[in-house]
Amino acid sequence: MAQHIAQKLRLTSALLGTVTRKDLAAAFRAVNPRTAFDLGRADKWLQGRAHPREVSVYDDWAKLLQLEQPGAWIAESDLPSFTAAICARHGMDRGALERLAAQQFEAASAHDDRAQSIALIGSYACYSRAWSPYYRGQLIKGSLSIEGGPGVHGLTAHYREALPTGQLVLGGPVTPAKRGLYVHVREVGGDAQFFFSLFPQSQPGSVLGGYMCGTAIIGPEAQPSFTRILMVRLRDPVPGASAWGGYLLPQGSIAADLAALGITIEHPETVDRLVGRFLGADGEGDAGQIPPAEFRAILDVFDRHWLRHAG
Repeated sequence: MAQHIAQKLRLTSALLGTVTRKDLAAAFRAVNPRTAFDLGRADKWLQGRAHPREVSVYDDWAKLLQLEQPGAWIAESDLPSFTAAICARHGMDRGALERLAAQQFEAASAHDDRAQSIALIGSYACYSRAWSPYYRGQLIKGSLSIEGGPGVHGLTAHYREALPTGQLVLGGPVTPAKRGLYVHVREVGGDAQFFFSLFPQSQPGSVLGGYMCGTAIIGPEAQPSFTRILMVRLRDPVPGASAWGGYLLPQGSIAADLAALGITIEHPETVDRLVGRFLGADGEGDAGQIPPAEFRAILDVFDRHWLRHAG
């Protein structure tokens, strides 16, 4: 049974001096051009979320480390035995190797976090259900811009809605995490606050979705509220962002609205059906949890469109 695969790969990478996952995959290809060790799955292996199932990967690993032990031993050995074996084979001090592996892993994690943050930067057209009792049953559109800054994440968001009472502008930090993406914005010059709890970003990042929580802005009384929200990434900033937005007519088409922003989907009726179902799914007694498959159906449509028009 394979065990400690993530730690063993990190030690291997430190021993070989392969700084990136790409370098490590190239090292495996050097001993076997047809190796089953591939870059895509290596992410999960190095994070400890999975391990190689092909026996050939472990055989290539043994050749890479020039060990007398077979590949099966690499998979099944305990971590101290593995570390001792590779240090003895290559004349490496065990403590020094473990420190180097830890340093490389920390640096790689910081690099991944920074890359994830940069990928979020851009402009988004946002759609959610109106909270105001005067516009019950309608959708409202807003715009979100995410900008970069110093630090590991260093992201700031500005969310805008064009309301009958005037422009609503809120700003605040963006926090990417492994199990979610969080945005907390406060009204500029006011006391309104919104909190967004979103699905983690996935590549190529064409759409974000989740919940927006806050208080209705237009209404006779303060009412804590939540709604599903969908954020479609745009290739260019929303034109006239300071005035763009507002309530959609009850029968308005989100696909048509997106087309005016340069996002023309081949099957608009599919977009309207999926987005309409996504935004209107929460009803009385709902537990407040979005089925991942429902969001991924929309993600698939926009990802395919984004990739077809990439570059």
